[in-house]
Amino acid sequence: MFVLKSLGIATSLAMAAAPAGAAFEQLPAATLHGGTGAGGTVTGGTLPSGAQWAAEVPADWNGAVVLYSHGFRPGPANPAWDGGFEPTADALMDRGYAVASSSYATAGWALETAVEDQLGTLEAFSEEVATPTRTIAFGTSMGGLVSSLIAEAPDSGVDGVVSTCGLLGGGVNLNNYQLDGLHALAQLLLPGQEVQLTGFRTGAESGVTINKLNAAVQQAQQTPEGRARIALSAAFMNTPTWFTGTAAPGSKDYQAQQAAQYNWLLGTIPFVVGARASIVNAANGDSGWNAGVDYGRLFQHSAMKAQVDSLYREAALDLSADLSLLTQSADIEPDAGALEWMQRTSIPQGDLQVPVLTMHTLADILAPVEYMEEYAETVRGAQAGPLLRQTYVERTGHCSFTIAETVAAVETMNERLDDGHWGNLAKAAVIDQRGESLGLGEADFIQYRPDEFINDRS
Repeated sequence: MFVLKSLGIATSLAMAAAPAGAAFEQLPAATLHGGTGAGGTVTGGTLPSGAQWAAEVPADWNGAVVLYSHGFRPGPANPAWDGGFEPTADALMDRGYAVASSSYATAGWALETAVEDQLGTLEAFSEEVATPTRTIAFGTSMGGLVSSLIAEAPDSGVDGVVSTCGLLGGGVNLNNYQLDGLHALAQLLLPGQEVQLTGFRTGAESGVTINKLNAAVQQAQQTPEGRARIALSAAFMNTPTWFTGTAAPGSKDYQAQQAAQYNWLLGTIPFVVGARASIVNAANGDSGWNAGVDYGRLFQHSAMKAQVDSLYREAALDLSADLSLLTQSADIEPDAGALEWMQRTSIPQGDLQVPVLTMHTLADILAPVEYMEEYAETVRGAQAGPLLRQTYVERTGHCSFTIAETVAAVETMNERLDDGHWGNLAKAAVIDQRGESLGLGEADFIQYRPDEFINDRS
């Protein structure tokens, strides 16, 4: 039995809802993580893949389950329950929803089994508790990608999906957009030096690259030439131009935008380079490549073109020469087997079987908001556009949503399933009002259209 959290669910509900032989467990709050003191009932176990699953059911259960898919975890700890989702889970259970989740079979880039593990959790919940009247899959970050893949699974038992801060451009685009930015940093700031950019298998390997690139960025920031080249590299990595405490989106202060990109990069480089080994090991190779990429063509489509042009002029640098250098030195080929694995496990095809609502902040360093443009294009290409709605929150950070915003997203999907159509439910003003009315804090939804994701190789 997997111990999760105290809920205060009545024993009579457990006996009425569970089939014969169901393994519920009554536990005092003191034995659970951060329990409320009311005592409660939880359930869970182990799936055939080895993944742990867990569920919480409120006493006044409305019959609906929120199936939560967690984000990337480096490991080794890999619990079924995600502590970061706990405040939202508590708020959802206060509103009658049950919450279920799994650890996935492995930590790290767990896409080989993650969808199967989540649907297995739903099946186990149905056997252990009762068949839900409605299931809403909810994911964050890598879990947003998992949830979007669940949305494409026929007859999954899931009725709707909420994907937040999701990696919805897919795993190959994830590797490639990061590689484009890293390639630019290495070529422009460390000319003539050998810098490993792909194929990391260990933290020691990635650590060498992290130290080289971060030191180069810090040094380059001291000169106009270096700042211009940082801005160009940041454009290829979709690095936001809005950092906490700086001018919000729409500002034409290019120096302030570059300072924001600099601050973001110092935190982004260690994470994206450090996490790459997990993806490489999961796929048994690196799917990223830039051989044949025309960086001048990519740059022409960048929303940051005006900023970079301005900074290069001020620094009296030849932008065309730098773009030509990046194109001529782009020679990294993908590992064929890893590319096939990523295409099979980690890329949405857009063939939605159920409604999907996405939610994203405007300045996200790990899942660029431009990913949402790419995902919408994929869904439209699969002729499933009417099932998709996208919402945006005016805030910086990866998955930095308030409880009011996350609960509003679930409640919006729940009403969409009641109504059978979207209507105005996902309009910024409507969902913002819903969030503000919940009594859970502020909501800051905004009408927004992301710029083009320029790094798609397809």
